[in-house]
Amino acid sequence: MPERFLIVNADDLGLSDAINAGIVEAHEQGIVTSTSLMVRRPAADAAVAVLAEHPALALGLHLDLDMRRSSFVSGMANKGRTPGEDCRAQLEEFRELVGREPTHLDSHKHLHEAEPVAAVADTMAAELGVPLRNRAIRHEGGFYGRNSTSVDHLIELIRRLPQGWTEIGCHPAAGPVPSSSYDAERQLELQVLCDPRVREALSVSDVHLCSFAQVIRR
Repeated sequence: MPERFLIVNADDLGLSDAINAGIVEAHEQGIVTSTSLMVRRPAADAAVAVLAEHPALALGLHLDLDMRRSSFVSGMANKGRTPGEDCRAQLEEFRELVGREPTHLDSHKHLHEAEPVAAVADTMAAELGVPLRNRAIRHEGGFYGRNSTSVDHLIELIRRLPQGWTEIGCHPAAGPVPSSSYDAERQLELQVLCDPRVREALSVSDVHLCSFAQVIRR
């Protein structure tokens, strides 16, 4: 029978204390295996300190850019850099904060899927030898959303996983995140990710739960 491998990655680490706590809980008690750090957000330092106690949780870089018309701003400040230069600056900040390379790359609101970020993100991932979201590893974004976050829906996604590697994205939080338009849903995601029926579905479906750290570098 063809093998199926699943990575469950939590975005937005470092955005707030509630998100940090939710990601850790979803890793300890649920199925989250990987997470992506926003290096310029207020709780980034606290996130890195907490993750020292969770070495099995793979840690990637969540490129934090916001493209607006012909200009752009980053999560905190781009200091006059181009989008490509700012992506590389965030990688250096990740190295300084974490003390090692990221296990994977992705971006806030999937902005790496389009230019001018796509080319530099592809190059960075190739240089690092790590996965970039939705390239060699299929990304499944159907779990989160106001009408799709439920235990039944997540179990159905697991049952229907195709052969090979898939990443399911998620955004858990352990409390309110007032700055986010996707606030209450984050807490619901945490409940779903920690529901024992979900882990049972992985076993029954013969799906191997993995992290980005386990992906063979090419």
